[in-house]
Amino acid sequence: MKTHDQHGRGRTGPRLKGIRLLAAGAAALVLTAGLATPLAPAAPQAHAAESAQGKKGGKKVLTIAVAQSVDSLSPFLAGRLLSTSVHRLMYEYLTNYDPKDAHVVPALATKWEASPDKLTWTYTIRSDSKWSDGQQATAEDAAWTLNKMMTDEGAATANGNFVTNFAEVTAPSPTQLVIRLKKPQATMTALDVPIVPKHVWEKVTDFSKFNNDKNFPIVGNGPFVLTDYKPDSYVRLEANKNFWRGAPKFDELVFRYYKDQDAAVAALRKGEVSFVAGSPALTPAQAASLKGEQNIHVNEGPGRRFYALATNPGAQARNGEKFGDGHPSLLDERVRHALFMAVDRQTIVDKVFQGHAAEGQGYIPPRYESYFWKPSADQELAYDPAKAAQLLDEAGYKQNADGKRVGKDGKPLNYRVLCHATDPNDKAVGKYLQEWWGKLGIGVELNCLDNVTDPWLAGKYDLAFDGWSVNPDPDYVLSIHTCAALPATPKDTGATDNFICDKKYDELYAQQLAEYDPAKRADLVKQIESRLYDLGYMNVMAYPNAVEAYRTDQIESITTMPAKAGNIYGQDGYWSWWSAVPANSDDSSGGSTSTGVIIAIVAGVVVLGGLSALFAVRRRATAEDRE
Repeated sequence: MKTHDQHGRGRTGPRLKGIRLLAAGAAALVLTAGLATPLAPAAPQAHAAESAQGKKGGKKVLTIAVAQSVDSLSPFLAGRLLSTSVHRLMYEYLTNYDPKDAHVVPALATKWEASPDKLTWTYTIRSDSKWSDGQQATAEDAAWTLNKMMTDEGAATANGNFVTNFAEVTAPSPTQLVIRLKKPQATMTALDVPIVPKHVWEKVTDFSKFNNDKNFPIVGNGPFVLTDYKPDSYVRLEANKNFWRGAPKFDELVFRYYKDQDAAVAALRKGEVSFVAGSPALTPAQAASLKGEQNIHVNEGPGRRFYALATNPGAQARNGEKFGDGHPSLLDERVRHALFMAVDRQTIVDKVFQGHAAEGQGYIPPRYESYFWKPSADQELAYDPAKAAQLLDEAGYKQNADGKRVGKDGKPLNYRVLCHATDPNDKAVGKYLQEWWGKLGIGVELNCLDNVTDPWLAGKYDLAFDGWSVNPDPDYVLSIHTCAALPATPKDTGATDNFICDKKYDELYAQQLAEYDPAKRADLVKQIESRLYDLGYMNVMAYPNAVEAYRTDQIESITTMPAKAGNIYGQDGYWSWWSAVPANSDDSSGGSTSTGVIIAIVAGVVVLGGLSALFAVRRRATAEDRE
């Protein structure tokens, strides 16, 4: 799956792996943005195998403790938040998001323009971006990347939803990229697709199997170059001294995997790492234990992810074949609603997250105000065990003399719940499920694994803890519930989250994708959320805060996104690590607060046929497993 924060499988969901600002208007759109002066950086510098000062052979090294491993180093396959975050450091996208407020800013493209009918988009590709092997990055690289996704099923695994509406992509010149659409598409300034070097990737024969993890350094044009990788251990990157926006202040960046998050917190205390992201956030107990400690700062802000319980609706492929072994009772909407109504979401916020979260409602977190939706009073599936029991009775699952729910075949109702072994929240909520559903006569078996991806992709689960990091534009996390996201065959990997395929949902999804008016599109997105809620396949239990910590004696300053109370790890961009300034560094002239540094970017002017419109668009974000 994709930016699951998987908690979100890879998309933790991935692909985890956002809400972009929308582009809209009836006339041609031209947006030009000037280059920003390099951000005032901030960051840490420690490595378990190196000194507490974070230096190795004279290099400034920043080590980040993460609770997730890489699913793939191929941007065509990766879905986990860590993987997609690494790809943001390795490769440029056509556009990026301002760290202050997430409006769209230039990246590989310096400006873009839409034809009056908005079916042809022309991007000007910058001439000052080079691949790390010295070759020029051109529009041909972008055209080749997008065309490969359009024509190769394997290459479309992670981000294929962005190009399904493309009719033609060409590069008339090294600095001009032209995309012709079949119909209007509101995400054209938020194409969250890493652009790769054609001269390297055209040698790949099977995109469905190539993981890009054998030959180092890996050629890229982002702020860092990936130089080493060990599965389930670490990812090492070096600063790209020739990055067009300016070189990072740290010489080396290391993401080190910790299965035991208490061990990661202990490493932070000892100075072996400079930053701890959590799993995907620090637990309340971990955060509380770090507050007040010398040289450690705990950062907390509203999160960009949701924490949910996903139901297996019956795994299926686009060719109609069924697979997996999801419990057949979950095909009944009454049963799904009963399970929904037997979960006390406020208790989860109060007891599990201890107030470091907001109660779950719609699919898009409240951080994205224009898309945030919550059910009406008569629609809400509120906590009501008595009503849940009634629905189960109506569905034919009554309690026997032993108090167990049984179907017409006499078999007891028992559910397997996939959970992440590295996430204590899953285990804590799982115990509540055993209690709440147990009172209804339902058995619950927690299946906590280091790798939930394999059984998830195989459809061998009944329910699963799920979560995605949402981008400024919600298109990606909405697309993973369309029929088109299903795998082509049971042997293939699709972009789907949990095999949902609903005709009405698909119709609404297509409408929002083609709607350029921001207000009208926001209304359609809310209708999609309402439909998803009514189906009962996704129970969004909470919106966790971003809770993370870093050493102030190793990090002089570090950028949060958004600037006011935002996150550091898993941003919609590369701002935090690119702009990081080591403590006691000569590069510290840009401000020294420990809580964050606002990045100043000169945005361009938006001209829209007599109308002025601002829209930002973008995908994923990636989540634990799903961005």
